[in-house]
Amino acid sequence: MPFSPNPFLDPAFEIRWAVCRAEHVEPAISEALAQARAAIEKIATQPLGELSFASTFLALEQATELLGTAWGRVTHWQSVADHPELREAHNKMLPQVSEFYASVPLNPELWQRLKAFSESGVASSVQGIERRLLEETVADFRQAGADLPEAQRTRLAALQSELAQATQKYSENVLDATNAWELIVEDEARLAGLPEHAKDAARASAQRAGRTSGWRFTLHQPSLEPVMVYAEDEALRRELWEASAAVGAREPHDNTALVRQILALRAEKAALLGKPHFADVVLERRMAQSGAQALAFVEDLAARTSEAFLREARELEEFKAAQTGASEVGRLAPWDLAFWAEKLRQHKHAFDAEALRPYFPIERVLEGLFELARRVFGVVARPREPAPEVWHAEVKFYDLFDEKSGEQLGSFYTDWHPRDSKRGGAWMNYLCTGERPGSTRGAPRTPHLGLICGNLTPPVEGRPALLTHREVETVFHEFGHLLHHLLGEVPIKSLNGVNVAWDFVELPSQIMENWCWERESLDLFARHYETGEPIPEPLFAAMVGARNFRSATFLVRQISLAKLDLLLHIDSARYLAAADIEAAIRADTAALLVPADPPVPTALRRFNHIFSDPVGYAAGYYSYQWAAVLDADAFTRFQREGLFNQKTGREFRQKILSRGNAAPAAELYRDFMGRDPELQAHLTRQGV
Repeated sequence: MPFSPNPFLDPAFEIRWAVCRAEHVEPAISEALAQARAAIEKIATQPLGELSFASTFLALEQATELLGTAWGRVTHWQSVADHPELREAHNKMLPQVSEFYASVPLNPELWQRLKAFSESGVASSVQGIERRLLEETVADFRQAGADLPEAQRTRLAALQSELAQATQKYSENVLDATNAWELIVEDEARLAGLPEHAKDAARASAQRAGRTSGWRFTLHQPSLEPVMVYAEDEALRRELWEASAAVGAREPHDNTALVRQILALRAEKAALLGKPHFADVVLERRMAQSGAQALAFVEDLAARTSEAFLREARELEEFKAAQTGASEVGRLAPWDLAFWAEKLRQHKHAFDAEALRPYFPIERVLEGLFELARRVFGVVARPREPAPEVWHAEVKFYDLFDEKSGEQLGSFYTDWHPRDSKRGGAWMNYLCTGERPGSTRGAPRTPHLGLICGNLTPPVEGRPALLTHREVETVFHEFGHLLHHLLGEVPIKSLNGVNVAWDFVELPSQIMENWCWERESLDLFARHYETGEPIPEPLFAAMVGARNFRSATFLVRQISLAKLDLLLHIDSARYLAAADIEAAIRADTAALLVPADPPVPTALRRFNHIFSDPVGYAAGYYSYQWAAVLDADAFTRFQREGLFNQKTGREFRQKILSRGNAAPAAELYRDFMGRDPELQAHLTRQGV
């Protein structure tokens, strides 16, 4: 496609972010939709006697490429630079895009031709990766309802559009509620216990907001977390906790009705597809295969962890009672949990997590991460100079090369710190999937393009961004996702990189976190930002000793989210019939919630993972623990064969990272490990 003045349609690899405007969205997406519809129409109207693999499955693969690229740029930009005009433009086109994608597998003429070719004698000659595309496409269409009667297909298409709009609004409510709240503290005495970096950041935040005095706190994690963990002022902790707990639960950003609408739409979709519930729709082709098996996995983990979880809860209650001289042991308030847990950790392990922060300046962390990737996977990441256009001044751009051949594999953006215009959390995404050898287009090899974003501790005047160890794990985690995309060698783009079974997609990201706990790899980058000294051995030993401090509590927290998600999508009717859906799901997951008075609310109305996308992690949040089993087990190979063993790293790259969805996930795992995954390594790592 030739150069386009519209940056969302411009085929150039380097995106012209500086010229992106909200008014570009509608014409770009309208044009891309028109081209995609024309391409689908061409496939769907070709004579049945002239069908070929190229004119059906390959043509379908390419039909939506421009739309996918343009819409991907729009949705990414909206996630990192949200403003009213852009939100309006995005939301105007969202129903049309959703309706189009929903209509593709429900197009009877298109399905007739795909099915006719797949059942023809000629189709038996389609082998290798093309065979995988054929089989996956046929399965996608059937799973989406291609064989249903016309009335049901029509309703399914409408459902997808309704889901897209409802989940987008849910996400907007979480962001808007988060941004709508702030607290200005004028009395420095209220900040007793807060680390200096947190006070400096709060002061800088107040100044950016136009305040000449005071300290500004928000509900963004780098601002919220230090208060909950360190602030001696219980009233201050309570104020921030109550505001955080209310995100998505109060007007004008109340998500309660949207939760009901989304669950009802998903349940209706499952019924139309002949499934008992939405979880079975989602999991049919994932490793877990069904909602029942996923729930059994989660409940098994809960049973194995329950005793340790209750022991940890009691220990914390007893510790607080002893420290405060209370006559009786009682429940902690929710705003006391993190505070007293940190006190207990320091008491038991003589370890203050804040003592690690000076050793993790973000630039050194990234340099060490890139060096690790070079040693293990044979790739070299370099910042691009001069950098291409970016969407914000803090964003950086890198190229990734194969160390041996020098060939460029891909490029990526990084955007690490919070802004009011940026959604919360951390994530990886891709903007372009390049050509790879074997592509039927015969095109030369081209690089992939991706991005990683976070909401990590920002720098303050005179000091770099100093990360917590958990934030370091987040950086490694998202880079693992990025490698999965950039190292993909699948010639069929829709089968490349992270386009894998959702309960397998976290393996490449979570395995990277393991290196954050090893002295050998930490020494690559964990250096004091002022002295350059490595982490002292006593501090490192304390960090490792405290690794499994309250690990059962953390694990059960993840299990509780996974169970909440599965129950909502397995038994939607019961929850929709409840007068108070929050109270109903809380009662069913109460045994997995940390005991507190008042009780800790569930994440129901701010749970972006499962409610901010038509599918997303819905009925799939268990994937984090499923993949934790995989990553802990797979990392045992590196522990046996060497943390920087290039042979092991190259095998992981060749057998997992490069292969995307070229074969079933279980097959890829067995190819690397020589066997099926085993649970014990995960439990051992958690100390459970």
